[in-house]
Amino acid sequence: MKSEAKQIRESQRRPAFTLVELLVVIAIIGILVGLLLPAVQAVRESARRTQCQNNLKQIGLAILNFESAKQYLPAGYLSFPTSDGSGPASAAIDPNTWDAAPGWGWGMQILPFMEQGSLFSGLAVDRPIWDSLNRDLIGAKLAVYLCPSSSGDVEPFVILDGSQNELTRYGAPLRMGRSHYAACHGQESCWGECGAAPTATVFTSIYSGETKVIPVNGDVSQVADGPFYRNSRVRLGEVSDGTSTTIFVSEHSSRLSDKTWVGAVPGAVVHPHLITPLNRPEAAGALVLIHMGPSGGELDITGFPIIHPMNFPTLHPGQMFSEHPGGGNVMYGDGSVRFMKESIDLILAAELASMNEGEFVGTGE
Repeated sequence: MKSEAKQIRESQRRPAFTLVELLVVIAIIGILVGLLLPAVQAVRESARRTQCQNNLKQIGLAILNFESAKQYLPAGYLSFPTSDGSGPASAAIDPNTWDAAPGWGWGMQILPFMEQGSLFSGLAVDRPIWDSLNRDLIGAKLAVYLCPSSSGDVEPFVILDGSQNELTRYGAPLRMGRSHYAACHGQESCWGECGAAPTATVFTSIYSGETKVIPVNGDVSQVADGPFYRNSRVRLGEVSDGTSTTIFVSEHSSRLSDKTWVGAVPGAVVHPHLITPLNRPEAAGALVLIHMGPSGGELDITGFPIIHPMNFPTLHPGQMFSEHPGGGNVMYGDGSVRFMKESIDLILAAELASMNEGEFVGTGE
């Protein structure tokens, strides 16, 4: 009987792992997770990149529909026109840049063409951005203007002045909705001091580096060679280099600097969040615009003109910047969206940024 009971007890014993076996299993699971994690991250990034491309496609379609309705592209931003820095007090002209009211940017102007008609209708667009009637709406968070790969902030941000203090209007700071996309000013930039200068130095050739002094007197169109700038009113027919090879809108992650869909506020300054020896704060136009370079006055530490395509290490607040691995998304004038690699040839990048320099270029893919 005892032997039978012993046999029963032994048969009822449950098999168990030894400590060594358990550690081996844990190690194997850890290795498998380590092997799978990059694949999971790659799938997630692929989805984020696709969403970013869809955002730009919606933006591109809205811009083209705007042009179809108005017969011209939306202005980079709207500002009281002045040729000498003078104007009525209501224009709130910045003496340093000649930026002025109302300030509304391209991103606001296309709202009716991207299913944001109710937001557009609520804005007092005949008044400045900072008018009391607009304060509750200019902070709207719009998903179409946000890239899911950006590690920077997605919430509305407070506009700053040159000393990084809150810029106030009517005694209160301005909080504006964020954008991870900016419109292309071309190779040249003309915000800040250029916008308030009687003349400006521009590069007449990206191939030879020759420069030329031209009159400006507040008319930024004399400098800009891209489709969006202060008070621009460009027709598609003026994009003579070809809409399929002219950049209209590009990514700019808020990890580098703040951009907005709302517009440019006189006196605002865009400060870089990432600091390099070659970047610095830029004027209000950089809230809504980017450029590729070379631009008059922008030289590297060796004295050569700077061309800064996607993710270039100068990290200017006025350049393209994306957190997609290897490059970023760009929307062209025909509405197509393509991926620009970080390794793109500098001259090709500059060619793609201008709209009427007579350059015959590829796609930059």
